Amino acid sequence: MSDTIRSSRAVESGSGHPAAATSAARPNARYWRIASRRLRRFIPLVLLLAAGAPALTQHVLAKPPTATVDKAPAVIGVRDMQLSADYWIKLQDKPNRVILDEQAIAAQNARLKSSDPSVHDIEGLPSVFTASQVRDWVEKISTTPKRTLFDESGSEVSTSALSAIVGNTALDAIAAQTTARHGLVVHRADLRTFPTRMRVFSTKGDTDIDRFQESALFPGTPVVVIHESRDGEWLFVISSLYAAWIEKKYVALGESAAVFGYGRKSPSLIVTGATARTVYTPEQPQVSELQLDMGVRVPLLAGWPANQAVNGQHPYTSHVIELPIRREDGSLALVPALLPRTADVATEYLSLTPANLLKQSFKFLGERYGWGHAYNTRDCSGFVSEVYRSFGVQLPRNTRDQGVSPALNRIAFSESDSREKRQAVLKTLQVGDLIYIPGHVMMVIGQENGDTYLIHDTTGITYRSRDGELVRAPLNSVAVTPLQPLLANGEQTFVDRIYSIQRIRP
Repeated sequence: MSDTIRSSRAVESGSGHPAAATSAARPNARYWRIASRRLRRFIPLVLLLAAGAPALTQHVLAKPPTATVDKAPAVIGVRDMQLSADYWIKLQDKPNRVILDEQAIAAQNARLKSSDPSVHDIEGLPSVFTASQVRDWVEKISTTPKRTLFDESGSEVSTSALSAIVGNTALDAIAAQTTARHGLVVHRADLRTFPTRMRVFSTKGDTDIDRFQESALFPGTPVVVIHESRDGEWLFVISSLYAAWIEKKYVALGESAAVFGYGRKSPSLIVTGATARTVYTPEQPQVSELQLDMGVRVPLLAGWPANQAVNGQHPYTSHVIELPIRREDGSLALVPALLPRTADVATEYLSLTPANLLKQSFKFLGERYGWGHAYNTRDCSGFVSEVYRSFGVQLPRNTRDQGVSPALNRIAFSESDSREKRQAVLKTLQVGDLIYIPGHVMMVIGQENGDTYLIHDTTGITYRSRDGELVRAPLNSVAVTPLQPLLANGEQTFVDRIYSIQRIRP
């Protein structure tokens, strides 16, 4: 029997401190020295065994390992391992091949600017607009709703309420001539159909898709201002990809040279994470915890003095960047801000490769779907636009414009084309190819077991279960799904509804 065990038994049978024993029962001094040494060796072992007891018990009582059984997927055709960019990267023959280099991307962007009517050359817009030009811009987006709309409480929006909203566009106040003003967006801001924050919906109780929500603009985006709402709280702006209403408080007005020169400053940082946030600062609240979304480019103040504080903080743990703010009078100022070195950013646009496309798109996996960039997130076309923007590739804002853009490498389908023809083309698709059905866009991430797999930002999918039951999965997120099982309605599949495929490659 070991000394440890013998000591253990001695301790367990004791009745308290040795001083409590009678003198007749007290051992001699040599005995106590030996027992004390043994006890000191024993106590750490007791503590160690106690700490490991649950693990030891679990190990002893655990059942022998059994064969792994695949659980039923939460979404048809999708296993947990497929919810990783690495899974799809490993399936690529040449994951790091460059699809388009910097020069090819610049050429494609130039084609987009010159040939796509949905893209605006805002630097080339006139300095003065006529009344009819202003009215045309506004009425393209702000048309009086003809259908019944509901508010967030489920009540029908009254005719008088709609009249007041439409009246706030102040079309009757447009001057004979309007001098264009220029500005930079200072905070992520919604673009609205009308100059109002009121949210309206097509169906009572369905409050995800706000019919007055158009898009969003990000910090540093240049805009041309051509009109103002009657209440003075909103501006009608033209950006390179969209024209709509934005809250005035999010636009700083400045000289055109400063506005358009901001985005050309070098060196710069590109946001390559889903989002990045500036450091909190009470000294300059306008640049405190400011959200910058994927693909946003900001000037880097590389020459900032090493020991000069930025908004009360030493800059050595952060990047010093330059951001626009709006002064109290509405004018533009450019100020330093800190972006943590832990932020997912790069000093130049990423190389457009299959591996990088997969990595970038999966950074949004699980993000909530936001119609028109609502919920501070994005929708299907915004999702693919922001992924490609991290490579410097520009796309039109909406699916209807992306799907038919003449600047891209397009495969078009007509209603007379068979499902077999579409399926044959699907087999040839590569990572990053974009598939369009009416109102939706999906990005290809790979092929497996005869199915084309996608990542897309979606409200939900419909398919038939293995027993033939119709299943509606309200995903409301950036999700991975196979294409072939998805149903557009009771008669047609998504494959049947494909009208366009855009390939961002030669």
